[in-house]
Amino acid sequence: MPLVVTIASRQFRSFFNGPTAYIVLALVLFSLGFLFWETFFLYDRASLREMFNLLRAILVVATPALTMGLIAEEKRTGTIELLLTMPVTDRQVLLGKYLGVLAFFMVLIALTFPYAITVATLGPLDWGPVFSGYLGLFLQGAAMLAIGLMASTISDNQIVAFFVGLMLIAAFAMIGMLLPLLPVPIASIAEYVSFTYHFDGLSRGVIDLRAILYYLSIALIAGLIALRSLESRSWS
Repeated sequence: MPLVVTIASRQFRSFFNGPTAYIVLALVLFSLGFLFWETFFLYDRASLREMFNLLRAILVVATPALTMGLIAEEKRTGTIELLLTMPVTDRQVLLGKYLGVLAFFMVLIALTFPYAITVATLGPLDWGPVFSGYLGLFLQGAAMLAIGLMASTISDNQIVAFFVGLMLIAAFAMIGMLLPLLPVPIASIAEYVSFTYHFDGLSRGVIDLRAILYYLSIALIAGLIALRSLESRSWS
């Protein structure tokens, strides 16, 4: 466990050693703030549901941008070989990288909380859906990051890793839009696979164990595929 914490800490600090963290934070918060406040007063109610929906859409692009270099860049520069020759397992490397980017993601989510405080000053805000909505954001973000990490293990090219992660994450995020076009049995399955289906209940204040298990299952499956990809050493 100390090795995992060391790798996670190193990964977390690496975001702030260059412009990546600041660019992602600035773009996400600026885009979210502009889009949310531009339409907020049109709804005539104190609610964060629209902010959550906007942020989830932005994260479809932001999360693969955060994860694309986790393994791909290490492979391109050859530092992954040095890392894996140390007394550390593939599982520890992936878990450490994942926890590092997850910690950064939590910082990003925390920086949106002032929006909730501002909305509360403008009207009666129901804090139950706010906290469950943030739980949903964390869980969905954890699943997105795991998918992005998986994409980063299949190539030594960050751009390839970004677009693979983007396509996979977008598929989970947007599959709900295709439901009216699908036959009923397939639509039922597609609905359950959709991120939106599981997030909607959380954004209304309903904490459903099935939704939590769904997001954790996606993260676990993506993590296992990433581990298998890294263990294959097909890139060496």
